[in-house]
Amino acid sequence: MSDQIPEPPEVAREVFTGDAWARAEAFAELLAGPGVVRGLLGPREVPRIWDRHLLNCAVIAEAVPADVRLVDIGSGAGLPGLVLAIVRPDITVTLLEPLLRRTVFLEECVESLKLDNVEVLRGRAEEFAGRREFDVASARAVAPLDRLLKWSLPLLREGGELLAMKGERAAEELADAEPQLRASGVQTAELTSVGHGKVEPPATLIRVVAGRAPEGARKASRRKDRASRGR
Repeated sequence: MSDQIPEPPEVAREVFTGDAWARAEAFAELLAGPGVVRGLLGPREVPRIWDRHLLNCAVIAEAVPADVRLVDIGSGAGLPGLVLAIVRPDITVTLLEPLLRRTVFLEECVESLKLDNVEVLRGRAEEFAGRREFDVASARAVAPLDRLLKWSLPLLREGGELLAMKGERAAEELADAEPQLRASGVQTAELTSVGHGKVEPPATLIRVVAGRAPEGARKASRRKDRASRGR
């Protein structure tokens, strides 16, 4: 499978600098080999590993502040979480993924790439609400924004940011989620793009800054949590 990996574009050396370059190449091999064999990446994606996956995820780092704790929700094959950990050694990354076969792959990648700024956590986001807190949450092709807000906001500190990678429907998803955004008490929610001059087209993000949910919403959430635990 690895012989199908294309030569990385020149811009890749501008994005993956220093130790990140060798790790990015090694991760490409892992995705194209074990990642495809285990069904985490489709075989047709191998020729597009650099432009569609590695570079497209790496440019998200432009929107990530320095020295933060980032959780990658539904990390899957480690996109974008593992790529962000490679390109940004200053941040600590938690790869949150419920499926065992995926967490096993992620743990093997972390060990193989010798990434000491990454932990792999098996479970669903809802299970860690109130137990873990992060500065930034990332997500790629996980769920529509309205559902993603329910999973990510309880994991973020006040002022923390959700960076959701989205495609052509980004503006529509943002509009559809307006009622939930208001109910959740977020500070801001906007479209932004990153990777200009590095990926074509630039990557589109929905950036949501968490606030404090209105008291009524917090009480309703607590009642729902108690009811679910009482079942």
